[in-house]
Amino acid sequence: MPNLEINQLIDHTFSLQKSKSISLRESSSQHRIKQLENLSGWIKNHHEDIRKAIHADFKKPYPEIDITEIFVVTSEIKNAIKNLQDWMKPKKVSTPLTLLGTSSYIQYEPKGTSLIIAPWNYPFNLAIGPLISALAAGCNAIIKPSEMTPHASALIRRMIEELFEPDTVAVFEGDLEVSQHLLSKPFDHIFFTGSPSVGKIIMKAAAENLTSVTLELGGKSPAIIDKDIDLQDAAAKVAWGKFVNCGQTCIAPDYILVHSDVQSEFVNALRNELHKMYDPHKKGIENSSDYARIVNDKHLNRLSYLLSDAISKGAKIDFGGRILPKDNYFEPTLLTAITENMDVSQEEIFGPILPIIAYNKTDDAISYLNSRPKPLALYAFSNNQEVIDSILLQTSSGGVVANDCVIHFLHHDLPFGGVNNSGIGKAHGHHGFLAFSNEKAILKQRKGLTSSKSLYPPYGFAGKKITEALLKWF
Repeated sequence: MPNLEINQLIDHTFSLQKSKSISLRESSSQHRIKQLENLSGWIKNHHEDIRKAIHADFKKPYPEIDITEIFVVTSEIKNAIKNLQDWMKPKKVSTPLTLLGTSSYIQYEPKGTSLIIAPWNYPFNLAIGPLISALAAGCNAIIKPSEMTPHASALIRRMIEELFEPDTVAVFEGDLEVSQHLLSKPFDHIFFTGSPSVGKIIMKAAAENLTSVTLELGGKSPAIIDKDIDLQDAAAKVAWGKFVNCGQTCIAPDYILVHSDVQSEFVNALRNELHKMYDPHKKGIENSSDYARIVNDKHLNRLSYLLSDAISKGAKIDFGGRILPKDNYFEPTLLTAITENMDVSQEEIFGPILPIIAYNKTDDAISYLNSRPKPLALYAFSNNQEVIDSILLQTSSGGVVANDCVIHFLHHDLPFGGVNNSGIGKAHGHHGFLAFSNEKAILKQRKGLTSSKSLYPPYGFAGKKITEALLKWF
């Protein structure tokens, strides 16, 4: 379809949704729950279709699809259905003495027509997860899935068209020009998941219409390995968190800071875990059905450059490094002898390369983290609570997991999101509902009770005494 025709369809759909959003402000919890139930039912009835579509895009293993794409979404729906009536209830607030006689509460109204721009790495999860929050809040939405995962994007469009009218939810596939035209529209909220560099572009576009944003970005999320820890346990958790989805995960450990006393032992433990997970029968990781592929040639070439740049500047490959371009295969790769002038030290890797850096004291690791942009996630492995507490108190990140990786994404009652360079706003559960809601302040006054005429101009003796008393006592 020519871009002009797509743009005209976007304009028409946006107009429909803006009109519809007014009536959606009064939508009941039952109406919203029914929408979520229909969405859940479709997903369960088309489980195999979802698997096949995502696998066709980059050979993601079915168990990973089940857990990281489907379960995450269906559990988010279940949580929203369970709690939606409570989330929607007006919340009373106490009355200060200065406003005695009034009553106040917070009413949650939908922000309105929303734009959801989803990435390619978890194409189903990261498109439909925000939609769940939007529907729960009473918003309508346009979804722009990634063109890099065409099979998943086509499935998302099919699902939405079977479940919703265009004035409620619509999907537009396409390239950068489609995204740019969508971003030119005055949406009431934009939810974007992607890189910090693109997040800045989204924020600039949103500023033109003073549109609120939720930016789920990335950054270089570190894992700190203290010497006081079960190294085998830590290695298993890091290996899974890093190399699931072939390392193409925004909250994957981007690099490791390991205590110098245990560096060699930890690297050996990582090697053992990688063999256990992806090559238990010694047939080669490239033959494993449990290891995904890089999404396309462009990203494979980017990762190949990062590896070659690191090696040319002195990095040592301690495991992996094999690349098969024909299959977009990039072997899990461990790098040591890392220096700051390497691009792997500066750029978010977003792939199966894991730099390992030694430190001598916890303070050194903390200083290293604080010299860099705030990450989306931080993982701290230690049996020493003082070490964990020091890291928690002296660093800033979107989220922290002690003695594990990635699993905080699954906790519905925790806000998920970044800080500064790694994101703006929070998602999941109640926090996702709030992201798509306007918290409207409402105060009710009883006629003639609180507003003393003495506080109105002209300001006489009584008014001055009242204001003096207010300043003294409050």
